[in-house]
Amino acid sequence: REAMAAGPGGGGAAAAGGPGWRLPGRVLELVFSYLELRELRSCALVCKLWHRVLHGDENSEVWRSLAARCLAEEALRTDILCNVPTYKGKVRAFHHAFSTNDCSRNVYIKKNGFTLHRNPIAQSTDGARTKIGFSEGRHAWEVWWEGPLGTVAVIGIATKRAAMQCQGYVALLGSDDQSWGWNLVDNNLLHNGEVNGSFPQCNNAPKYQIGERIRVILDMEDKTLAFERGYEFLGVAFRGLPKVCLYPAVSAVYGNTEVTLVYLGKPLDG
Repeated sequence: REAMAAGPGGGGAAAAGGPGWRLPGRVLELVFSYLELRELRSCALVCKLWHRVLHGDENSEVWRSLAARCLAEEALRTDILCNVPTYKGKVRAFHHAFSTNDCSRNVYIKKNGFTLHRNPIAQSTDGARTKIGFSEGRHAWEVWWEGPLGTVAVIGIATKRAAMQCQGYVALLGSDDQSWGWNLVDNNLLHNGEVNGSFPQCNNAPKYQIGERIRVILDMEDKTLAFERGYEFLGVAFRGLPKVCLYPAVSAVYGNTEVTLVYLGKPLDG
């Protein structure tokens, strides 16, 4: 707690050159392992040493302890986070997962924290956004279906204004000017209620297979949205995205279908 009092401009022991300032890195790491994420963010601003202890090793006891506290056991012992190699990355992925408060009333987020379950409600299309959106930087996340696609299964991005539920079985994501989506059932790109062509742009493009992980890449520097299947880059799907906060999102129609989304961080180039 001394760390928080010693934040930028603070009057704690660290800011005053007290004992907290001079603790060895290993001792600081043990102390930090008891703190929550918001407190750790404050600690990282105190001085270069504290910042280095917190961010120098993404598998340190600090992040290992925080992951054990905030992540469900299922998320840690299954392959949900298999492409997130560090404990810091796993904690970050959790904080970028589906929001339990920003989704259709006909879906719920499972206890693992990353998987959406759509209830078997007739004549309804239901979606969900993540907790955190992006207005700058480059970001990647994985999405995969763990149940039937139904007639419409869309992945993409949406603003905060895009609807997450509507009547009937429709391509909700991409149905207005507030969202952009790729329908995995018919390989159509959707925005503003219109089909913007097929994707990927190749002859006889393979259809999505249940369980196949699709990597979504949002580049707010170039204002583009692209997709990968496995390690194959499928191309840029949308260009000219607006400079607004955009959220990873999905929409589904099939009863009891499940969709998992895992944030990966900055995409790897090449």
